[in-house]
Amino acid sequence: MLKEFKEFAVKGNVIDLAVGVIIGGAFGKIVSSLVNDILMPIFGFILSGINVSDLKFVIKPASGDIPEVAILYGSFIQAIVDFLIIAFSIFLFIKLLSLWKKKEQEEPPAPAAPAPEVILLEEIRDLLKTKQ
Repeated sequence: MLKEFKEFAVKGNVIDLAVGVIIGGAFGKIVSSLVNDILMPIFGFILSGINVSDLKFVIKPASGDIPEVAILYGSFIQAIVDFLIIAFSIFLFIKLLSLWKKKEQEEPPAPAAPAPEVILLEEIRDLLKTKQ
């Protein structure tokens, strides 16, 4: 069982998957920073100086030691923008890969040489045609 696990873990697919997860995590942080630090302040400026991440619907205001109960829809909007950017980036990457693979498949492989029996039969056919 240990040997099978070692073979599985050393295969390229598992290593590729691990690298993909690490790069995906870093890409997610970059997109979050893009949304939080660049896009949302621009949207806030366009919307008369509103900080989008602070948008909320207060259900019950804070009283004493009890914090307020609120629906933070501004944070939800930021998460949606994060998701849309990541989903669109992945879509473009997959589309690029599929185009690349399609180009590889379009290149026809060189035709295989006919078997010696086929060559011999063709020679016999040609000889019979010339005798007629």
